[in-house]
Amino acid sequence: MITGMGEQSGLSRAPRLEGLCGEGTQDARASILVTQPCAGIERLEARFSGQAFAPHRHDTYAIGLTLTGVQTFRYRGEARFCLPGQCHILHPDEQHDGAAGTDEAFSYRMVYVDPGLIQSALGGRPLPFLADPVVNLTDMQRQAMVSVWIGEDDADELSRSDLVATVTDLLVAATAGDGPPASLPLARLQIVREKISACPTERHSMAELERLSGLDRWSLARQFRLAFGTSPSRFRTMRQLDMVRSMIVSGTALADAAFAAGFADQSHMSRQFKRAYGMTPARWVEALRR
Repeated sequence: MITGMGEQSGLSRAPRLEGLCGEGTQDARASILVTQPCAGIERLEARFSGQAFAPHRHDTYAIGLTLTGVQTFRYRGEARFCLPGQCHILHPDEQHDGAAGTDEAFSYRMVYVDPGLIQSALGGRPLPFLADPVVNLTDMQRQAMVSVWIGEDDADELSRSDLVATVTDLLVAATAGDGPPASLPLARLQIVREKISACPTERHSMAELERLSGLDRWSLARQFRLAFGTSPSRFRTMRQLDMVRSMIVSGTALADAAFAAGFADQSHMSRQFKRAYGMTPARWVEALRR
């Protein structure tokens, strides 16, 4: 069992992924500790009471373990409850919020994993999807996941491969019995993903992406989502927001960051930022400074 919170885990105070709500909903005991992203992997440890964060969605898998208290969140139209020792697995691009399920605070650990890493282990099968995000781990799964939730920031390539394999095995096991998986044209879809990642400020036409992938636009849209958990358009927006986060941390003005990342204006960027992280860029910077 993973217990406790604190600086010994190598985490630093910098709320980056989970969106905090307004001042009136925060508790003096609230804290967020996150690692710096490393090769598509980011870890977070948090403690909240009351309403923790506003509805938002990531383009990564979010796999968490409740440590203490009761965590509740709305996911696919239903209220979910995650008790101490239970795991919750959120699929990319699925909206969720978060709150304490009782008057007591709750704490949890979370790892965010780029679905592209999961796809590298799946070899072209659609990403696993869990209709019920709350999972009771077996003893073997729990022991395997310890190194996922608590690991070194500077892990080498072998350690990262082990982590991706462990997470992939958990996802596949949790969705066992859903039928034989279809095969996807992964190499062609990967070309499109890399093209967008290389320059997210550039708007590629569907005709260009069709030529790159050899797929018609409808197959490209459907199969990209099956392979990577989100649409090509949403994937591009999230890479733009990655640019914005990096720039505003270094002190770039919001309007300048929006322009440099390819958004129409600051207002457009701010709307997209809140949809992704549950808070405005200004609130995010304020929380970061605190």
